[in-house]
Amino acid sequence: METELLNIEKVSPEEKAAALKKAGEIIREGGLVAFPTETVYGLGADALNAEASAKIYAAKGRPSDNPLIVHIHDVDQVYEIASEVPEAAKKVMEKFWPGPLTVILNKKSCVPDGTTGGLKTVAIRMPSHPLARDFIRESGRMIAAPSANTSGRPSPTLASHVYEDMQGRIPLILDGGAVGIGIESTIIDMSTDTPTILRPGYITKDMLEEVLPKVNIDPAVTGRTMKKNVVAKAPGMKYRHYAPKADMTLVEGDMDKVVAYINEQTKKAEAEGKKVGIICTEESQDMYQGGNLEVIGSREHEETVAHNLFAVLRDFDARKVDCIFSESFSKDQLGQAIMNRLLKAAGHKVAEV
Repeated sequence: METELLNIEKVSPEEKAAALKKAGEIIREGGLVAFPTETVYGLGADALNAEASAKIYAAKGRPSDNPLIVHIHDVDQVYEIASEVPEAAKKVMEKFWPGPLTVILNKKSCVPDGTTGGLKTVAIRMPSHPLARDFIRESGRMIAAPSANTSGRPSPTLASHVYEDMQGRIPLILDGGAVGIGIESTIIDMSTDTPTILRPGYITKDMLEEVLPKVNIDPAVTGRTMKKNVVAKAPGMKYRHYAPKADMTLVEGDMDKVVAYINEQTKKAEAEGKKVGIICTEESQDMYQGGNLEVIGSREHEETVAHNLFAVLRDFDARKVDCIFSESFSKDQLGQAIMNRLLKAAGHKVAEV
């Protein structure tokens, strides 16, 4: 299969319309299209077509019990696929949609088990990215879409990342340029009495508690990967995700000790002939004595860290490093989402200093 890459960011209205029409036709015919959202690039198929959803799992090499998120362009579509919509969920959708928040609700029978990983719930999101919304609307379908990377790899924040992983696996990639946020949506389970965050993201617990009396955080958010016999209600809970090809260690502790430890380990590894990658920040980059540095962003502006996280991991793959040492970040607010991704990328390999 030949994969076509169509730019829809800086083209004429006519060219954009033609690209979206082509993408919509592929979806209606049961095919796959990669498209940009405000979080990461998604790999889309008709959410109510079980055979189309199966193609997503095949293209990604994704375990079939890892549920997909259904992307919509209109709130009314929620009522087509959710068997009940609690008042609390309505408040959350009104406050945060369109945007980087996924809501889990009990599903209607029209949603195939193949889309939900066999669950009786469905994860729903309304993206704020205008091209994503145009694509969904043009397709005339609700779009099931995980991130558009092969399973376990860092999520794609550029169309070139998608092409690297999906070339020859899917017919079309819509190139909308770099995404804005850079990490996947927050997922909140609203199918039970107490709303529970299953995956942290840009929308934080504090933000959700502006409209909800109480929000829990699932232990899997900060804990290790779930056991294989446990049912995961959301993407990213059960399997290793976001992993670079190199062995990665996350280093936690006071900043001066973190830098000293990474410098020491880098010196040892380089003496053994290894190529070392270091994930640092604007504030710390001048403190390192060796290694291949990737400045992930600024601690004062954690949104820059989130934006660059997956691109940095992919850059290290391109640079063919043998091992990676990363600084750690706060576990509050957006920092919780950043640490969640880094912990999974490192396979929970942490050095405390």
